Amino acid sequence: MTLKHDLENWDGKSSIDIEEIHRKYSQNSFFIQELLLLIKIIPLQKGASWILKKYLEAGGKLKKKEQSKIIGLLNDFEHWESKLHLLQCFPYLLISKNEVKMVETFLRNCLSDSNKFLRAWSYNGFYELSSQYPEYQQETKQFF
Repeated sequence: MTLKHDLENWDGKSSIDIEEIHRKYSQNSFFIQELLLLIKIIPLQKGASWILKKYLEAGGKLKKKEQSKIIGLLNDFEHWESKLHLLQCFPYLLISKNEVKMVETFLRNCLSDSNKFLRAWSYNGFYELSSQYPEYQQETKQFF
């Protein structure tokens, strides 16, 4: 079995199963590299983004290059749950100066999305962005 195989066979709903997939693979030395490849595959994005979120919440660390890969993929996420998982990852990501506009665009798109969860979490995304880039603090304060 592989991470890809298990994500392909995940029903898209079972939190117990996706947690087991995370547990099974998260200690693998190539886990993040493999996850970053799989997160690009649209049918696997929901599960892969959930596993990434779980990994970061559990104290996992990403190298700057890995963080940049994730940020570079923001506009490629199609499913609202994948976008939500990425929004929930923002507290763990350092945004480089050349990535700010990409993140801002993603957040603004989520802010105007019809999905209430994306709208709500985009406020947190702006908070995280303003924590790293003070020029966004005034606008972020207006949201609250």
